[in-house]
Amino acid sequence: MATSGFNIGLRQAKAGFFDRPAVQGATDRATNRNLSRFGAFVRTRSRSSIRKRKAISEPGQPPSSHVGTLKKFIFFSFEPTNKSVVIGPTRTSGRGTAPEMLEHGGTSAFIAPRKRRPVTARYRPRPFMTPAFVEEQQKLPDLWRNSVRA
Repeated sequence: MATSGFNIGLRQAKAGFFDRPAVQGATDRATNRNLSRFGAFVRTRSRSSIRKRKAISEPGQPPSSHVGTLKKFIFFSFEPTNKSVVIGPTRTSGRGTAPEMLEHGGTSAFIAPRKRRPVTARYRPRPFMTPAFVEEQQKLPDLWRNSVRA
């Protein structure tokens, strides 16, 4: 006579499954922690790539910091509703196009303060956020390993 292995009650069967709220909470905590850490790592790497010096950096290399403003205003913020992290320089004053122009290159028109006439400046790309993001992105699997604990 064959017997089935289903001689357990409903409570015992439920106990064998994941506790969904506990697993979801553990996953959310791990997401918050890991994305915040990732944002901090990218911010630190991008800041450290910007050297303080008088010389102008070569195109394709991170920009030089003459005053320290760009380096000082790189932040990250975890967005819990979207479960994402935003990393980059904040706008300091004016239109705030300088960090974007440094990262990607391009042209920008503005009124020169001393000349009091329109001037067009051409920026060659000096990426500092993208290389930092790519380098730290390679470390994400290790960051997530064994991070969800119920």
